Amino acid sequence: MASDPTSSAADVTSLPRAEFAFPGPLRDRLVAAILDGSKTATAALVAEYEHEGEPLPEVGDRSVVVDSDDRPVAVVEVTGVRVVPLARVDLAHAVDEGEGYTGVAEWRAGHERFWGSAQMRAALEDPDFVVDDTTPVVLERFRVVSRLRPAG
Repeated sequence: MASDPTSSAADVTSLPRAEFAFPGPLRDRLVAAILDGSKTATAALVAEYEHEGEPLPEVGDRSVVVDSDDRPVAVVEVTGVRVVPLARVDLAHAVDEGEGYTGVAEWRAGHERFWGSAQMRAALEDPDFVVDDTTPVVLERFRVVSRLRPAG
């Protein structure tokens, strides 16, 4: 995908940041999947947005994806948003996250590990945080509108 000629450096710096996972190997894999086009969806907890005092994403919102070194790598635009209980995440969403999941149970196990990690509990400032079937999850779809550096 070529860079969007309407995106200037000033536009990029004014956009909110999109941080996938925490800096490190998982973020690096997710960013690579975004850049190669295999990741077109993501999931977050409503609790994350509430803790940060941030509004839920809306269709048309744009943000700049940053890598583990805090460098901008792409601009993405939200193309769809749904909030569902964790038990209602569907296979299409799990597959479109681009992490190689072939089933919802596998997707859920991976996400439960992440959302139950010490790092996530610290970020939420809740050492006892757990998810269950009723936990509200934000399912977001997006597209890359410009690459700010080459994939890989």
